[in-house]
Amino acid sequence: MIAQKDLLIKAGEMGYAVPAFNYSDIWDLKAIIEAAEEERAIIMVSANPLVIEAFGVELNAAMGKAVMEKASVPVLLHLDHSFSEEMCYAAIDAGFPSVMMDASKYPLEENIKIVNRVVDYAHKRGVIVEAELGRIRGKGIEGDFTGDDFLVDPAECVTLVKESGADSLAIGIGNAHGFYKGKPELNFKRLEEVNNAVDVPLVLHGGTGIPEEDIRKAILGGINKINVGTIIHCTYMNNLKAELNRLPENPYTLDVMKPVREKIKEVVKGWIRSCLCTNRA
Repeated sequence: MIAQKDLLIKAGEMGYAVPAFNYSDIWDLKAIIEAAEEERAIIMVSANPLVIEAFGVELNAAMGKAVMEKASVPVLLHLDHSFSEEMCYAAIDAGFPSVMMDASKYPLEENIKIVNRVVDYAHKRGVIVEAELGRIRGKGIEGDFTGDDFLVDPAECVTLVKESGADSLAIGIGNAHGFYKGKPELNFKRLEEVNNAVDVPLVLHGGTGIPEEDIRKAILGGINKINVGTIIHCTYMNNLKAELNRLPENPYTLDVMKPVREKIKEVVKGWIRSCLCTNRA
């Protein structure tokens, strides 16, 4: 299995970012893995709380274990945007090698305490932990912040990293979950300030819709992991709908899903290339 603690550190040293793709079920998970193998890329596959609740933590862990062991490229299973300590503990116990404890809605001191408890539990079991600071805008399972006070405070980043022991940090620099309304306006100056202030890998959530030139600029600025979710499930559902409308009544599942998987793979490959992650395996 990949040495998860060094995964993002290596990406920073080598000038690329590890793309973390959110999956919804076995079909898009399989497409993501196939795309990574064909691109010879290092990736993470992420289950958000809705997916955990739908299939159970054990089944998600079992699927993740299978792809981590069988894929021809390094793959790391990740619990994305858990707002629950208990879900983090359950995922760790089930075999997830990486979890995110998002306590960013709380004041800094409470955020630190919550993340530190998860870090203490995780590190004893060889699991890495991602925390979050700043406000990542948008609505959905990842949160529903819609205000203007979204930029992360570099001084708070220093305090959280030092006192919580988090292995990586997701930051709010103008990024948003879901589709953007207009062109995304990332604050690269704030990214530079945070990158200079802390020594852990930085994570950019809300990748869908950010132009490739801004993705590359963010990587140069210190982003080591980029989350991509919305475009994956939208590609899945829209192409599934089109395929079902095209086919006669009572089609076979495997016949329907093959072309849908190919469309998902095209999107995943594009993101792998944007993250400069091709041929890093």
